[in-house]
Amino acid sequence: MEQQKAEDFFKQSRKASKAIARLNSTEKAKLLTDLAELIEKEVEEIKVENKKDLDRMETSDPKYDRLLLTDERIAALLNSLQTVAKLEDPVGKVLLEKTLPNGLKLSKIADPLGVVGIIYESRPNVTVDVASLCLRSGNAAILKGGKEAHFSNTYLVSLIHEVLSNNGLPTEVVTLLPTDRSYTAALLNAEDYVDVIIPRGSAGLINYVRENSLIPTIETGAGVCHTYVEKTGNPSMAAAILVNAKVTRPSVCNSLDCAVLDEEVLETVIPQVLEGFKEYNVEVYADEKSYPVFEKNGYTKLKKASSEDFGKEWLDYKVSFKTVNGIDEALEHIEENSSRHSEAIITENNDLAIKFIKEVDAASVYHNASTRFTDGEEFGLGAEIGISTQKLHARGPFALEKLVTEKWVVLGTGQIR
Repeated sequence: MEQQKAEDFFKQSRKASKAIARLNSTEKAKLLTDLAELIEKEVEEIKVENKKDLDRMETSDPKYDRLLLTDERIAALLNSLQTVAKLEDPVGKVLLEKTLPNGLKLSKIADPLGVVGIIYESRPNVTVDVASLCLRSGNAAILKGGKEAHFSNTYLVSLIHEVLSNNGLPTEVVTLLPTDRSYTAALLNAEDYVDVIIPRGSAGLINYVRENSLIPTIETGAGVCHTYVEKTGNPSMAAAILVNAKVTRPSVCNSLDCAVLDEEVLETVIPQVLEGFKEYNVEVYADEKSYPVFEKNGYTKLKKASSEDFGKEWLDYKVSFKTVNGIDEALEHIEENSSRHSEAIITENNDLAIKFIKEVDAASVYHNASTRFTDGEEFGLGAEIGISTQKLHARGPFALEKLVTEKWVVLGTGQIR
């Protein structure tokens, strides 16, 4: 890769960011509805391009499900585009307004970030979600997808470019970088052109970006999620939540990685969980106390857990089980092994639920519900760039309202200091 060529991408994106920032709310919303209409017309061709990517990957690879675009998932993209188009435009919102004693009129308004760089793996739906959120918030987007989704991403971005051109905008408002890894390094060093970097993917990707980026980074992606079943928890509810959180889509970051059970509920909860696990051949890594209960109930997809099996994001039909004696032990285990993404407690004791909610350190905390709800669309945000597990700027579903920064505007009549 020629470094100059990479820099050209970034320069063009920076210039294009001014064009998208000039649009009003109605004009930006139209881009999304136009894109939804075009994608709806191109569903079959999108699936053809997606299949080219799928044919290069083993179906047993956990990334295969993330890569797959079905009719249902494309329909969800269309719905997301329509939803984001209808959301309140965050740009220009007055956050503070006052007049100073010297007569200066002071206001703080929401302003686009500028150029947003997103580095992500596998999931081509992210291409559309990120582009829609950036367009709606008046930002330019530089996308660095993985090589495994090359055909899917390339075709989807070509549709985005068609919409931009039809609306008189430069296509560089949304840029898809080549898959060569050298472009990743170049992007992380483009501090003169890019305002923020958002990695979305594995812990390895996020760590690489954190360690190598010269640009402010908002981390999203890795999720080591626990569900703690306290001794007063309803066994049937607990089993249903555990099964749902594990099997509905194990390759995503809000799926269950570790079930934490009070010792008193092992005999009542585990047999009910197994009914759901058997259908999906979920592989269980059980600790010393829970292992005999699985064994007694005839579960064959069973292994003895080692210390390495806790604090692991499985992204597959695998789960670990940890036995504890009360909420303090549960909180201690979660504190040691959590990625601060989503944590849940199943209990009928409201005092303990409040204690858990207050003390657990996570972006999303649940009482008597599945962690699978940690999602921008499920939270009514339309779409998300990812789930932020850090505490500055954005935490939890990182969506439209967080794709802005602040600008102070000062109106005077000749005041000097």
